[in-house]
Amino acid sequence: MKVCGIGFLGKAGLAAAIFASSLLAASADEWRTSDSLTGESKYGQDFKRYDYVNPDAPKGGTLNSTVVGTFDSFNPYIVQGSPAAGFAGFGGGLLYDTLMEQSIDEPSTSHALVAEAFKFPDDFSSATYRLNPKAKWHDGKPITVEDVIWSFNVLKKHSPQYSHYYANVTEAVAISDREVEFRFDQKGNRELPHIMGDLVVLPKHWWEGADASGKKRDITRPTLEAPLGSGAYRIESFKPGSQIVWARVPDYWAADVPVKVGRENFDRREYLYFQDDNAAWQAFTKGGYEDIQVENSSRRWMTQYNFPAVKDGDVIKKEFKSTAGVFMQAFALNLRRPQFQDRRVRKALTLAYNFEYMNRTLFFGQNTRTSSYFVGSELASSGLPTGKELEILTPYKDKLPPELFTEEFKLPVYDTPQAERKYLREAIDLFRQAGWKISGGKMLNDKGEQFRMEFLGSGPTDEVLANSYIETLRKIGIDASLRIVDPSQYVNRVNDFDFDVDTTILNQSASPGNEQRDWWGSKAADSPGSRNVMGIKDPVVDALVDRVIFATDREDLVAATHALDRVLLWNYYAIPQFHRPVQWVAYWNKFGIPEKQPEYIGADIDSWWVDPEKEAALAAKYESIN
Repeated sequence: MKVCGIGFLGKAGLAAAIFASSLLAASADEWRTSDSLTGESKYGQDFKRYDYVNPDAPKGGTLNSTVVGTFDSFNPYIVQGSPAAGFAGFGGGLLYDTLMEQSIDEPSTSHALVAEAFKFPDDFSSATYRLNPKAKWHDGKPITVEDVIWSFNVLKKHSPQYSHYYANVTEAVAISDREVEFRFDQKGNRELPHIMGDLVVLPKHWWEGADASGKKRDITRPTLEAPLGSGAYRIESFKPGSQIVWARVPDYWAADVPVKVGRENFDRREYLYFQDDNAAWQAFTKGGYEDIQVENSSRRWMTQYNFPAVKDGDVIKKEFKSTAGVFMQAFALNLRRPQFQDRRVRKALTLAYNFEYMNRTLFFGQNTRTSSYFVGSELASSGLPTGKELEILTPYKDKLPPELFTEEFKLPVYDTPQAERKYLREAIDLFRQAGWKISGGKMLNDKGEQFRMEFLGSGPTDEVLANSYIETLRKIGIDASLRIVDPSQYVNRVNDFDFDVDTTILNQSASPGNEQRDWWGSKAADSPGSRNVMGIKDPVVDALVDRVIFATDREDLVAATHALDRVLLWNYYAIPQFHRPVQWVAYWNKFGIPEKQPEYIGADIDSWWVDPEKEAALAAKYESIN
């Protein structure tokens, strides 16, 4: 599963006032060490450390983790290859540092890391970052402005996500030996100076050098040569496709930087690969292979945590609540396939999804239906469009579904035995309007071709998600099927948009902006590896994305996001599934944990540490722990 999305909670008026005042506070002459898009950080500009961490947390021990699938690359910034655990396709992962680091204690807030400070002019036409003179690579060489410029150019050219994220950034220019200025092609993009801090910095001298055999390295290709990094960990060892071990860097340059204090305490992080989820689960129950299980399966959480270690208190189950909101999980319909290009068909498929039955019979009533791409936050649309949102939508009225302006968007509710008959009749009628009719038990077009759709998956969870829905679709004559492939093939097929239907995670920001192009933009639809998995190409959506990006203040941003959300929903590009308001985490009782965890993300495992006495007690009791 992908990482959980984030949401902004609070009253729009107050948020807008705080947002505006924080922007006014940042003048062209003011260097900032922390920055927030939703108001001033609670830590201010004198940030010392997160208030929940234990600054004296001991270093040591091993965090064991399992991964389903395999890997064949240590280069996560290109489409080719399956990156190893610990690498991040967007961000630095365990190996690299970014200019600023996104806060895990507040939404849309960043604190200094490779850059010790940044500033931007009042018209948001550029951003200047000043590097920390202590920042260095693992080989001892300093991180330079030249590294930053090279990284920006390479990532914008070769990484689908960065290319859309920084579409309005024209160049990076050295101002001095410690300052780099990013220049933009438009003014008023209020988010852009802030999100330049998300840029991962790569070592130019290493990537432009040669490997041990004398072969020149190529950042546009996969590699299994352990790269040079700057982060808290480096690769200690690996077995291609089956295991990777990361070791903490003892002289890590940023150990005392505020975002790192009391965190990244494990001496080693071992990732062991398994071919399927069931094998990984069995490894967790035995101990020693996986120490922490972030649980996504309702069935497993409710019925399978009954093995001896749980009963003895050696494995602890815990719920973590967060204020970060939740994410949309949905069946993405690939509009590149001709059968999904008619909105009436997409609506019909949405009507046929019986969430209530699945929640009752498969998920123990633990899930809640998702009805917005920005669910759980003030950014989610509701009711009818009014006020500024209506102003934004009205110019596109003749290009939008008429009911968007007159009806509240609602998903079907299968709350009675008669509901299935009602919604399936409506679905059949919509198919008929789109040129499909049932004949001989099959949904056929005028050429006699049956409507077909194949769900793509990579494991047992996908079977649970799809099978019940497939049974319903077959009732109305659709040839629906599920194809399970190995994790590597799954990643490659999704990156290449080679699927009919795929379960996707659409995690959103508390301050949506430039990344929205990668989610919904027409250009991203043709860019392999982008997050526009549905293949949306809609001029109205493109215009609304720009409206979000160039919002004038928080109130304007909320209205623009409501408009975008509403258009996405009424076009039925995806079939929303469900979410949970809490995180389920089970862990072997070998850790020291701060008394509280960040209210924002819920659980910060990087703030935990290994307790030697607890670990020794487990090892004495369970042979597999050794």
